[in-house]
Amino acid sequence: MNIASHIDHTILKPTTTVAEVSKVCAEAIQYQFAAVCIPPLFVKQAKKLTAGSGVNTATVIGFPFGYSAIEAKVAEMVLAMVDGADELDMVINIAALKNNDWQYLANEINTIVPLVHHKNKILKIIIESGVLTDEEIVKCCTLYSAAGADFLKTSTGYAEKGASVEAVELMRKNLPDHIKIKASGGIKTYSFAKQLIEAGASRIGCSAGVAIVSGGAIGENINY
Repeated sequence: MNIASHIDHTILKPTTTVAEVSKVCAEAIQYQFAAVCIPPLFVKQAKKLTAGSGVNTATVIGFPFGYSAIEAKVAEMVLAMVDGADELDMVINIAALKNNDWQYLANEINTIVPLVHHKNKILKIIIESGVLTDEEIVKCCTLYSAAGADFLKTSTGYAEKGASVEAVELMRKNLPDHIKIKASGGIKTYSFAKQLIEAGASRIGCSAGVAIVSGGAIGENINY
C-alpha cells in the first residue's frame, strides 16, 4: 500500500512556527504526501514552498470547536482561498448539533458548499465523531453528502476521542461512494493508519506522517 499518497501531513498546534511549517512542507514533498494541513496564517508560505510538487495546501476553518458564526467561517474560507488553499477542513457547529438544530447545520453547509466549489476547491467537513452518537454520525452522513461535501472527516484531534475504525466503517456504510472520508486524531502508527484506510478512509490526517511511512510509531502526542 502506498500509504504516503493518503496522508495529510499536519501541524495545527497553536504554537506552530514558520520553521515547523517549512519542515512539514519539505517532508511532504520528500515523501509525496497528499497535502500539508497547516494553520491559516501559514497558507501563503506553504503554497509557495510546495509549488509544483503535487502536494496540496490544506487549512482549517472554524477550528477547533466549530461554533464560529457562519459569516465568520465564510470570511475565513475566502481569505484562505485568496492565500492559495486547495483544501478547506471545516469544523461543523457541534453545539448546534448537540442542541438538535439541524436546520442551522443545513444553512451552514448550504452557504459554504457553493462558495468553495465555485473556486474548484476541496471541502472536508469535520464532524468530531468521537463526541457523537452513531445516530448523529448517520444524520451527518445524510446531511453533508446531500449538500455536496467532498469529504467527511472524523475529528479535529482536540476532542477526548479521535479517529476510530468503527466510526470510519459507520461513515463509509452511510455515505455514497463519491463522498470520501478523512480520518484524523491520534493516528501514530502505520498499522492503525492501514486499518483506517481498509475501513474506508481515503485520507489520513496526522503529524506522524514520516513515522507512518517509515513503518514506525511516534511518541509525541501532537496529532491534530
